[in-house]
Amino acid sequence: MAHKKIQGNLASWELGAYAVAAAENGRLLAMAFGDGTVRLFDSETPDAAPVVVNAHKGACLALAADIDKGGFVSGGDDGKFVKIAAMGSAETLWESKGKWVEHVTAHAGAGVRAFAVGKVATILNKKGEQRELAHASTVGGLAVNPKGKRLAVTHYNGVSLWWLASTAAPSILEWRGSHLQPAWSPDGDYVITAMQENALHGWRLSDGEHMRMTGYPGKVRNIAFTRKGHFLATTGSDSVICWPFSGSGPMGKAPSEFGSASEGALVSTVAANPKLDIIAAGFEDGSVLVGQPGSANTIGIIDAGGSPVTCMAWNPDGDRLLVGTEAGAVHLADFRG
Repeated sequence: MAHKKIQGNLASWELGAYAVAAAENGRLLAMAFGDGTVRLFDSETPDAAPVVVNAHKGACLALAADIDKGGFVSGGDDGKFVKIAAMGSAETLWESKGKWVEHVTAHAGAGVRAFAVGKVATILNKKGEQRELAHASTVGGLAVNPKGKRLAVTHYNGVSLWWLASTAAPSILEWRGSHLQPAWSPDGDYVITAMQENALHGWRLSDGEHMRMTGYPGKVRNIAFTRKGHFLATTGSDSVICWPFSGSGPMGKAPSEFGSASEGALVSTVAANPKLDIIAAGFEDGSVLVGQPGSANTIGIIDAGGSPVTCMAWNPDGDRLLVGTEAGAVHLADFRG
């Protein structure tokens, strides 16, 4: 396999706290940590030290881009749902001591924020009005569809699809098992979930067809559609498994794959580029590379030898990539040079 090193700059920091999640909002990239901090990185000045925001008193559990330009929302094990402004200030939007805010999301176009605690997902509109969505089991993940009209909530035995502008009961996508991270295809017609077992499950909303994707040696912890939805990139194997979603979807078709690390290390996280049909992949051995589904050519960004990569995020222009690891190392790769 052809493997080139990045042509450009790589800024790095050793922050000594578990990197939980990464997100982008305009020129700002953010990363949440196990010590409760969120750090803001300016993608226009990748060598500058990040702004440190003390968002939570316990561990930060989730992070997403906010509805406000340059801002973010986070959830923590201190029971807080927090809004982080672009200048680095933090405001608690909701709090309940003794609870864990494990999942957060937002959609700028719809003007809604959402978070989950236990079996309840809560929607907040711009006015701060709350709507609680109860489920029979613990929420495993949240995702708003691309048009900002529906919220997918995963849980045991399936997914609940709620209309954001209606108080009607949800549509239920059923499949036995525990469903975790959800992902909408860019056209909004597919909902895919990573499951507690080593598998994915999906539904085509136009006709209700089920899609079962199995054969992984490890748990699929992270999934990402490419920018036009032609492929779904997944973790859980020693290469990046990419399921084809053009045409009628992946059923009956073999997945494409690319990339590998040292001694069979598994892919631990993936991030699809917003401008190009390429995918960044982080591995359990600490290495990071960029490639395309089915291609033998990859670009190495970080060599093996570090702790597992836990999260990544591209900037909107797709020429800078933020990478975080289990040991708290942070790297910002700048592809412009």
